[in-house]
Amino acid sequence: MDNIYLNIIEALIFSSDDIITSVEIVRAIKGIDGEETQISDADIDGAIDSLNKKYDEFNIAYHIVKIANGFLFATKPEYAKYIGYLSSEKSKRRLSAAALETLAIIAYKQPITKPEIESIRGVNSDYILNTLLEKSLISISGRAESIGRPLLYGTTEEFLKYFGLNKLSDLPKPREIDEIMKDEDFLEQRQKIMMNLIEENIENESNDEQTSIDEA
Repeated sequence: MDNIYLNIIEALIFSSDDIITSVEIVRAIKGIDGEETQISDADIDGAIDSLNKKYDEFNIAYHIVKIANGFLFATKPEYAKYIGYLSSEKSKRRLSAAALETLAIIAYKQPITKPEIESIRGVNSDYILNTLLEKSLISISGRAESIGRPLLYGTTEEFLKYFGLNKLSDLPKPREIDEIMKDEDFLEQRQKIMMNLIEENIENESNDEQTSIDEA
């Protein structure tokens, strides 16, 4: 493939706010250079392999990854703990422990009903399920054939993007999760995240108390 198309593919992925699929890349190229342009999905995959080899050769901190059947730029795994430290300080999209627990149950057991989720968790899950639905991390995938035909829940493409997965089979196996939980870097980052949460809670409580005093 000509270097010009390598550059075009690189630019399209870099400039995209979200994942971009091979179909969208081909459409953009043919839309400008003409429908007769000979470029296929296989060419896109080959171009991305070439770009990633170039990034490795020059020891670049990022590469192109395939997630949810599309492509995007991502930093390499060895820099994850540094990025994770910064991300831990941002709470905009943070999920609570209860939400993560519920999401994990759905991810590994889907399709699954609300009664089944609550049976595993031991608590009512109405609020958590609504939160996950609002965030588009789960969706209703149908109804069970059991009595009352309860709704079935499953994960979405947004779930894959949120956790940086290409497909559900990329989810870590239980054994791998145990290894991650014991990893020293993970434990260190978990401790920092917990400390940040405690500090945020203290700060929020102080602000609430001050607001109450001001209003009084």
